[in-house]
Amino acid sequence: MSGINNIMDIARKGLFASQAAIEVTGQNISNVNTVGYSRRYVRLEESLQLDYRPGQIGMGVEAAEVLRHFDRFIETNYLDKSTMQQRYDTLFGSLKSVDSLLYESDKVGGISSSLTQFFSDWQKLTTETDNYAVRETLLADTDNLLSVIHQADAQMTRMQQQANEFIQQDVNDINLILDKIAGINGQLKQVEIPGQNNANALRDDRDRLVRELAGKLDINVITRGNEQDFTITTKAGHTLLQNDQTFSLKFEGPRVTSSLVAGSTFGADGKLYFDGMDDFEYTIDFVSAGTAGSEYSGDPATAAMFRVSLDGGKTWLKDENGVELQFPAGDEAHLVEVRGVKIWFGQQGSSLTPPSNGPEVGDDFIVAPKSGVYWYQDTSTSENITPQIYANGEDNNRRITGGSLAGFFNFRDNYIGQYRDKLDALAKELIWSVNSIHSEGAGLKKLSEATGTYQVFDSTVPLVNDTSGLFFRDKLQSGNLQFYVYDGTGAMVGTQSLDFSAYGITPGNPNFDPENHSLEDVRDAFNDAFNGMFPPPPPAVPVQASIVNGSLRIASGNGHTFGFGQDSTGLLAGLGINTYFSGTDATSIEINSAVASNTSLINAGHYNGAGEINKGDNLIALDIAALKDTKLDIHTDFGGTSHQTLSEFYNALVSSVGADTSGAQFNFSYQNSLAQDLDAQQQSLSGVNLDEEMSNLIKFQHSYTAAAKLISTADQMLQTLLGLKP
Repeated sequence: MSGINNIMDIARKGLFASQAAIEVTGQNISNVNTVGYSRRYVRLEESLQLDYRPGQIGMGVEAAEVLRHFDRFIETNYLDKSTMQQRYDTLFGSLKSVDSLLYESDKVGGISSSLTQFFSDWQKLTTETDNYAVRETLLADTDNLLSVIHQADAQMTRMQQQANEFIQQDVNDINLILDKIAGINGQLKQVEIPGQNNANALRDDRDRLVRELAGKLDINVITRGNEQDFTITTKAGHTLLQNDQTFSLKFEGPRVTSSLVAGSTFGADGKLYFDGMDDFEYTIDFVSAGTAGSEYSGDPATAAMFRVSLDGGKTWLKDENGVELQFPAGDEAHLVEVRGVKIWFGQQGSSLTPPSNGPEVGDDFIVAPKSGVYWYQDTSTSENITPQIYANGEDNNRRITGGSLAGFFNFRDNYIGQYRDKLDALAKELIWSVNSIHSEGAGLKKLSEATGTYQVFDSTVPLVNDTSGLFFRDKLQSGNLQFYVYDGTGAMVGTQSLDFSAYGITPGNPNFDPENHSLEDVRDAFNDAFNGMFPPPPPAVPVQASIVNGSLRIASGNGHTFGFGQDSTGLLAGLGINTYFSGTDATSIEINSAVASNTSLINAGHYNGAGEINKGDNLIALDIAALKDTKLDIHTDFGGTSHQTLSEFYNALVSSVGADTSGAQFNFSYQNSLAQDLDAQQQSLSGVNLDEEMSNLIKFQHSYTAAAKLISTADQMLQTLLGLKP
């Protein structure tokens, strides 16, 4: 209805609309410093039109709804950059501690200087072979070297444990944030009326939490144009939240998952078992079918063979010559050890019982010998989403790739894992290169007992076989070794080489063959040789070899002694007999306990062709001292085989830590710059600008004044009409 009353009504609506706009402007001004607050505005829309003559006449204005200035597109881009910024920020902060550890360590006498001192001591021993003070100094400086290696290894282990604590905290925070967002979504559903009543404060709270969540892991936010239909997934597609329903993450311990090809019967009762810890996941892929039960006795021709990948199947473990490693699948009695993790196959209810059926070609297993993050779709279905980096440096995009969670996992597994791998390779090569020389030498006294420091799982299988369990089995070669036996007066009873012609599958060949001969064959060959030196009736137990707890032990009786000469097989070093070091890696490397307790057993010289130790002989000490400048083949599973001296290899490790730290810092700076730019764009849109708000305040104030004036005008018009008297 047109007329003065309509004018009054239009003015009334104008007053209300202006009042609402002023209230919202006041709210904006009040929250100018509130974190996460998005600037609001009143959406005004024209009221209904009345058909009238001379034409339609409007009915004023309506304050339709209060909206916020917020760009979802910019926010999505910001979340992408922010999550990567957080990842590299976390990684950079963590790597700095490793860089400082190795750098500071070298400044005050770390591994590099201790290694130099170790070889210098051997050089000094070459000139004073029978000087006990020099020998004591060598042992003391060796202790220092091992101490700094142990400390570096232990410190990095503690860093990994600390990362685990941060990861657990992040997972707890993620689940808590998801619950909060789900709660807000529930409130939004109750409060909001689309197009009329927008809960902008709740939306701000939710977006603030989403930003916090993106700092923990990489996410996708899916609204499908409707803020009430709100879904959050990982970038890989794992649903974390759908409206008011959440899916939790858990940080859990080691486990195995399997993926069997169609037709495989292994799953009927078979199960993979493992024991041990490692920083990397093992992808186990079967390349040949066969048995995995008790009928298998170490013969690769009848066994199911598998290969192992540490980066999700992109690359496969290789030996020092670049040849892909393949391992036989055995039962508990014929297990294999890969990088310190024992793997075998049994029945689902019993790890000791061989499975009925063996794996088929293409059957895959993922062994996670470490703690990881698992996404739970429901109480019984979980998926491993632990961040993983391939050998080429790319991320596994089916896992978490962003946020502090990815940063902590990258640091714990890929960076520290590889640093420790290199430190282990350094220790392993130091052990082998020194032991292989030392085991052929002679100290200041002959031996009455020698026990190997390395064990086998199965003394009946060929030593080179993976199921033998001998750590240095890949170092063994075909050949022979010389040894000498002396009576109680010190006179040589005899010298002899081992004779393996009665053992293995190549009868008549006297040489040791690691492909054919077991530890029991080695024991028997020693005993045959000892017995051959003492024609009947031999003295009681002159020298006897035996196997004790998987190690070879040689002991003499009746005052007899013995010594070792040239060894082209590597048996002595491989079994840990007459060696300087024991252990296999940075954690376990030690001085052989026999040497540590008796400096006269430090081998500086050797037995000559007559079985004598020449006074002043320094051949062994010279060879060990020469290792300082000898380039060795040092192998790591990720870096392959490098040809460097031990010092060069360690210096390369220190350099790689520095390069990784710089790389993380660069990536953090780059992603941080992009994130800040996008945040600035969002703030320019949603942030409160006081100048603009004051301008709006004046504008809406005038609108209010004009609407009030309209009421006054209508009132005057009405008074004019009432003043007309008939």
